[in-house]
Amino acid sequence: MPKLANLFTESLVADPEVGNFTRQVADASYSFCQPVKPSAAELASYSPEIAQLLNINSSNGLSKEWQAILSGSHIADGSKPFAMRYAGHQFGNWAGQLGDGRAINLGNLEINNQSFELQLKGAGPTPYSRQGDGYAVLRSSIREFLCSEAMHHLGVPTTRALSLMTTGDMITRDMFYDGHPEQEPGAIVCRVAPSFIRFGNFQIHAAYQELDLLKQLADFTINNYFPHLIEKPANQKNITKEIYIAWFEQICRDTADMIVHWQRVGFVHGVMNTDNMSIHGLTIDYGPYGFLDNFDPDWTPNTTDAQGKRYRYANQPYVAHWNLVKLAEAIYPLIEESEPLEAILNDFPVYYERQWQRMMANKLGLADIEVSDKKLFQDLEQLLAAVETDMAIFYRELAKFDGQLNSVSQLCADAYYQPNALSNDYIQMRNQWFLAYAERLQRNSFDSQQRIALMNSTNPKYILRNYLSQVAIDKAHQGDYSEIDKLLNIMRKPYAEQPEYQDYYSKRPDWARHKAGCSMLSCSS
Repeated sequence: MPKLANLFTESLVADPEVGNFTRQVADASYSFCQPVKPSAAELASYSPEIAQLLNINSSNGLSKEWQAILSGSHIADGSKPFAMRYAGHQFGNWAGQLGDGRAINLGNLEINNQSFELQLKGAGPTPYSRQGDGYAVLRSSIREFLCSEAMHHLGVPTTRALSLMTTGDMITRDMFYDGHPEQEPGAIVCRVAPSFIRFGNFQIHAAYQELDLLKQLADFTINNYFPHLIEKPANQKNITKEIYIAWFEQICRDTADMIVHWQRVGFVHGVMNTDNMSIHGLTIDYGPYGFLDNFDPDWTPNTTDAQGKRYRYANQPYVAHWNLVKLAEAIYPLIEESEPLEAILNDFPVYYERQWQRMMANKLGLADIEVSDKKLFQDLEQLLAAVETDMAIFYRELAKFDGQLNSVSQLCADAYYQPNALSNDYIQMRNQWFLAYAERLQRNSFDSQQRIALMNSTNPKYILRNYLSQVAIDKAHQGDYSEIDKLLNIMRKPYAEQPEYQDYYSKRPDWARHKAGCSMLSCSS
């Protein structure tokens, strides 16, 4: 029988109200609440890697006992389920109290001196459900389950997913908020992370002047998740101002590193609100996300953001910076000096630019970075955006470039969505870039094999394109979960050739260009 610990609830202040009804909560970091037992839970898929990480014996699949826990049907020994209280800025506007509206934390598994928080998404209402019902539908749950694992294997910092359970219950959702609600099958994803603490957890205490709770949460976070910043096991009185500053600096750098990885693989989060920013620099809350098919810096997958495009691909580094400013404002009472926080924030774009250039050099197989390389990188992105060019295929095929211009047309052919519509001006621009790249390779200290190895370990062959997820969703709605497991298997080795899955290395098909779930998505889930 698995036994869970309660790191968060044993260290921080609980909401004294134990009833599970929607309300404004004050002077607390969380509220206790119980999952709703589903009518007919069934295991759709699970991640063997996460089961192994958590020391769960899955040699014969997940046990019935674990399936009951992961569906909310049974509470594990020691578990005291709760929902976190937090606030946030949504689309740049202060939204006040938000909180875990449909996420219920089960507690921690302590494995090899590491703590892993287990959280059920879609297991029923909490005090923070606001206008929602606390449940999640199958389509969004499949997307979250698959992408959590796909991102990890891409090398992107992320929360993980242990399981995908169907509930046997039907949930009403208006997918595009257009007045056409439909019944959809319900599902629950078990998410796994060191913790699910967000920028918004600190914002709510600062906004309501709960400064004792703010300090308590910050000290808890540093003690348990950033212990290298302190010289010895600490208590509240020896977390110094300097430690808070060092902690904020690490959050900024971890966040920058995460965004660089997003840009590397063409991932667009879609809803980078401050309550969706992890204190650990992890990708969290997979809602209306998407991967770039054709390289379009202005693309956002979120229908809610279709006009303002605040969270478009090219804007993600700037939004991350903005969100970090809001976190700095929230933790300012712990430091009461603006200068060190401002210095760290001013360094963010400098650090990000340095990391971005190193990432772009890796994508092009360059051993080091020259001053002129920034123009080479920027010109390449302009080239990719000039016509519909598949980002993943272009970079993957680029590793085959032999330095000869006469090979370029064939090299790029599979990456174009409209290969017969290329203008002479575009072809000239393309030749100019490849000529500059060929000249740059002459000064590269990597030999051809080293360059190709670096590029193929940086540029994935397989990414979780929206249309691939949608095919899996459509099959799952017919009771066939096999495509989920197939995609999970393919995405375990995104940099490998995997010739048996070559069909999955292809551009978005025409039928998916405007299909719901393949081009744009809403926050409805």
